[in-house]
Amino acid sequence: MRPRSCQARRGGSRKRAVPGAMAAGGLSRSERKAAERVRRLREEQQRERLRQVSRILRKAAAERSAEEGRLLAESEDLVTELQGRSRRREGLKRRQEEVCDDPEELRKKVQELASAVRNARYLVVYTGAGISTAASIPDYRGPNGVWTLLQKGRSVSRAADLSEAEPTLTHMSITRLHEQKLVQHVVSQNCDGLHLRSGLPRTAISELHGNMYIEVCTSCIPNREYVRVFDVTERTALHRHQTGRTCHKCGAQLRDTIVHFGERGTLGQPLNWEAATEAASKADTILCLGSSLKVLKKYPRLWCMTKPPNRRPKLYIVNLQWTPKDDWAALKLHGKCDDVMQLLMNELGLEIPLYNKWQDPIFSMATPLRAGEEGSHSRKSLCRSREEPPPDDRSTPLSTAPILGGWFGRGCAKRAKRKKAT
Repeated sequence: MRPRSCQARRGGSRKRAVPGAMAAGGLSRSERKAAERVRRLREEQQRERLRQVSRILRKAAAERSAEEGRLLAESEDLVTELQGRSRRREGLKRRQEEVCDDPEELRKKVQELASAVRNARYLVVYTGAGISTAASIPDYRGPNGVWTLLQKGRSVSRAADLSEAEPTLTHMSITRLHEQKLVQHVVSQNCDGLHLRSGLPRTAISELHGNMYIEVCTSCIPNREYVRVFDVTERTALHRHQTGRTCHKCGAQLRDTIVHFGERGTLGQPLNWEAATEAASKADTILCLGSSLKVLKKYPRLWCMTKPPNRRPKLYIVNLQWTPKDDWAALKLHGKCDDVMQLLMNELGLEIPLYNKWQDPIFSMATPLRAGEEGSHSRKSLCRSREEPPPDDRSTPLSTAPILGGWFGRGCAKRAKRKKAT
């Protein structure tokens, strides 16, 4: 007699899995496999039918055969689905198109805008990349914007140094409107620092996505700022913000102030969220210039959505493309920002100051590099005239290429890849 196994002695027993045995769900393994094959076959048949219906719908009705007509009649649900897809595609395509009002219509709209500016008790201006395109800085969602190109699978070309960009007519107009107390605060999505360089006081600006000329020490309390005359973001990237320089006071690593796509801004300055939300709560009029508003719309604090509709600020939008706030706007002006602002300033009887590099406030705000830090960057530095380049700068001719900062578009490519993967 063979000795009983330990398991048998303990009263237990081990059952072998029998092929085709019933599973807990009531189906055997072979039955589940068969059901999966049937499901996949049906899905493939459905996809093939969808392709057939799609090909037929692309034909003119007169060119369809009787058999094709019968197939469409039997596939009403697929026809409805495909027609819905087509309408959505066309809608998205129209939203990306740039539209310009004709000169007479634009002139009338600017007159209405001028009246709103004069009568506003508290006017806040929201600005986007569209106000800097005249300075050769590409926008994000225009026909040649960085986000548009990445969505099409095209690369963003190398660009000239951002130190060649100067405040535009729109920047200088906003500064004059603030001087005349017609604009109380500016909320900007731009990182190019051109509002600061136009002479707008720092207390009047909220740069929600940072400033390429400013690096900070977050170890010092309060945070210690260093304004530079060059792009500090050369070595920084998404979730990697150290610039390679150190604080003159405590020796800690400095970081840039840029808020990339997919990041949340936590710095007090230059983001200045507190002033932005306070201004939005006081505003009775908001003027949006050159912004698609696809990012700004996600900031409910800027739109006073907790207020009853009749107590929310009146919204005026200047943009060539559709924005998600168009239906809320009291007036939408389809035009280039510089063109609209030129007409507006004429209507208001205000002269637009010319940008003067010798009066650019960044030079008086800037902290010079310490000895040994000269090699911490290779970006071209701002200088007051072409005849007076910085000592450590090799003079190079001005380029007509689009101008991008080291920060420009970082995070966009990763976001585009994530969207394609989902």
